[in-house]
Amino acid sequence: MDTVILFDFDHTLIDCNSDPWVVNQLGATQLMNSLMRVLPWTSLMDRMMLELHQQGKTVGDIEQSLKTIPVCLEMIRAIKSAHSLGCDLRIVSDANSFYIKTILENYDLLQYFSEIHTNPASVDNDGRLRIFPYHSYTVAAHGCELCPANMCKGAIVDGIQRSFLPESKKRFIYLGDGRGDFCPSLKLGSEDHVLARQESGYYVPTLETSWSEP
Repeated sequence: MDTVILFDFDHTLIDCNSDPWVVNQLGATQLMNSLMRVLPWTSLMDRMMLELHQQGKTVGDIEQSLKTIPVCLEMIRAIKSAHSLGCDLRIVSDANSFYIKTILENYDLLQYFSEIHTNPASVDNDGRLRIFPYHSYTVAAHGCELCPANMCKGAIVDGIQRSFLPESKKRFIYLGDGRGDFCPSLKLGSEDHVLARQESGYYVPTLETSWSEP
């Protein structure tokens, strides 16, 4: 049976939350904290990119900050080992495409992943990094009460599962650390596995029993 490994990114593949890491490194933590009360997270990060741009911070500055983010050696070895054994590695993350690709390229890991499902990001004509929600706020909502409005990871995992032919048996392993990873874990079957990062401050102990159920 072929194995598909699905990675959360922040506090799972990397050892921090990439969003506040960048903001902290570039000196805008106080402003971010004040805006957290009025903006959803993805909109907040897009706004922070505007604020940093107006303060003279460049995309290059953001890239340099991302390159200081730690990834533990054991995770790097695990990724390379799983890939060498023929596992299909994919990322399902509420970070953004610019951050994830920059970090993976810095650690020479991008080539090991067949797909990255995350909030899209791009640099506009003014040189400002823009971050957009995976699921549009203005079109049809995904309808999941367990997930934030911008992304239902369960819907993403369901789509990945449906992309394989019914006769193509796949074992799924999901790696995650918190509330956003509960919904996708519910899409897994009796032969699949969830690896929850318990030492993370975002891990939810009350969901541990549910995560262990098929």
